[in-house]
Amino acid sequence: MFRLIQGEHFTLTDEDLTVTQLNFEQRLAALQSSDFAHTLTQIQRGVEREGLRIKASGALSQTGHPKALGSALTHESITTDFSESLLEFITPPADSSKTTVEQLNDIHKFVLNNLDDELLWPMSMPCFIDDDNGIPIADFGSSNVGKMKQVYRIGLKNRYGSMMQAISGVHFNFSLSGDFWKQWAQLHDTASSQDQVDADYFALIRNYRRTCWLIPYLFGASPALCSSFLKDKKHQLPFEKVGKGTYYMPYATSLRMSDLGYTNAEQSSLEICYNQLDNYVRLLRDAMQRPSTRFSQYAAGEDGHWQQLSHNILQIENELYAPIRPKQPTKAMEKPSDALVRRGVSYIEVRSLDVNPFDPNGIDQQQMDFLDVYLVTCLLMPSDELTLDTIATARENMNKVVLEGRDPELMLDNDGHQVNMRTWAGELFDKFDKVAAVFDQAHNTGQFSEAVAAQRAKVTDSAKTPSGQILEILLKDDADNSALGLLLAKEYARAYDSLDYTHLTQQDFEAMATTSLQAQQDVESADEEDFATFIKNYFNEPPAKKTPDRVRR
Repeated sequence: MFRLIQGEHFTLTDEDLTVTQLNFEQRLAALQSSDFAHTLTQIQRGVEREGLRIKASGALSQTGHPKALGSALTHESITTDFSESLLEFITPPADSSKTTVEQLNDIHKFVLNNLDDELLWPMSMPCFIDDDNGIPIADFGSSNVGKMKQVYRIGLKNRYGSMMQAISGVHFNFSLSGDFWKQWAQLHDTASSQDQVDADYFALIRNYRRTCWLIPYLFGASPALCSSFLKDKKHQLPFEKVGKGTYYMPYATSLRMSDLGYTNAEQSSLEICYNQLDNYVRLLRDAMQRPSTRFSQYAAGEDGHWQQLSHNILQIENELYAPIRPKQPTKAMEKPSDALVRRGVSYIEVRSLDVNPFDPNGIDQQQMDFLDVYLVTCLLMPSDELTLDTIATARENMNKVVLEGRDPELMLDNDGHQVNMRTWAGELFDKFDKVAAVFDQAHNTGQFSEAVAAQRAKVTDSAKTPSGQILEILLKDDADNSALGLLLAKEYARAYDSLDYTHLTQQDFEAMATTSLQAQQDVESADEEDFATFIKNYFNEPPAKKTPDRVRR
């Protein structure tokens, strides 16, 4: 990147783009125009919610994926993640957070009505699990693609252990409309193109990476965990004990996001770039080609033995653990990086949300409304390129907040300056207030300002955070995390039982299940090559290249 005309413009040499540099206030003022503000009503969002199936006793379910739910391989809304016991619910894109909540209600109701005596664990950190080997790996059937999914998960078990894979989270998918990007291009006096959309999504992502420590503070809900999770794990964290076997840290917000949780030290050397799409894809592909000494001990097809898909740092691109990802829907057997290269960024996936144990769906409407405001604010703020130092700083800020976030004296690094976390959060919320007002005007509501105000109250009083509320309950009653989780799981099952369907009916879900089971059979019968050849062809496929002119129509 090089700068021209005394910093008023910059040119992305690899994209051949020119963008006028505007500050936050200038962009905010433009967004308030009726044509621009209207595009905020076209935002699409969706949710991917994970949750463990448990027995009525609170122990992990050992049964296979219920046939009544359909095929985990081909169902569009109900699948599994790492384990047969780890369900994942996916909502289609919607232009209303209220609709997304209703969609989640429908899915949860159908699933819980077909779990017999089982329940859905309402927390991110798993229930009591005595042994890693008691976590059944997901089975996607006998097709090559189904086997690939299972071998990938066997690789995850060998690389990181099954216990880490039993952690649940919520992913929030967010996209701005074509009309928005046309208005955005006019504001910045540039052509409306997919290249420009990609560049601006990456600008949003960079600001998210700088400030996403705020997410575990506001929504982190895993300050405590079951002692079984720490079995055979080496750590130096100063845990305290409550109940019979629950360990916690007094100021922790999200142990799920700590080094104990869903992280990967092997990937720390990758330094994935979020400055341009081209570099992001190049480094991601390189990680899939770079051998790992640590993982070389596991077979990757040698003599027909499959303990993982490859010996490389990443088996497939989905193995990259990141708090946010640029995304493009993939076609059958298409690699995510190839989809990005061919069609550009379609949406972003926020991956740093704990399951909200105080909401049956694991996420509530107010959280979604706040995330809308937060992500648009990240786009409106100027976004310098990240360096190795700033990436390391962002990572360190995140680590501090997940372990010590509710410490009123906690200091973070803001562009080389040590600042109190709450002071920095207050500065961000001043921006959120202004953006929320534009959202409210566009939607003729007050819900976005209310969502921001509710989160600001957590900055003022950390006891209002989910992590603070959980610890208050556990310490007051000297109770275990497992007891609280089981109590909530039973309460939510009763709540869904009395809830009416909104968008789909029981018959609709039954038809979807039947269709998905038939689709799995069709995939299995269509295989014409052995598994080893299938995997070889998948990895040997030449990487996609960008077409020269990707103008948005």
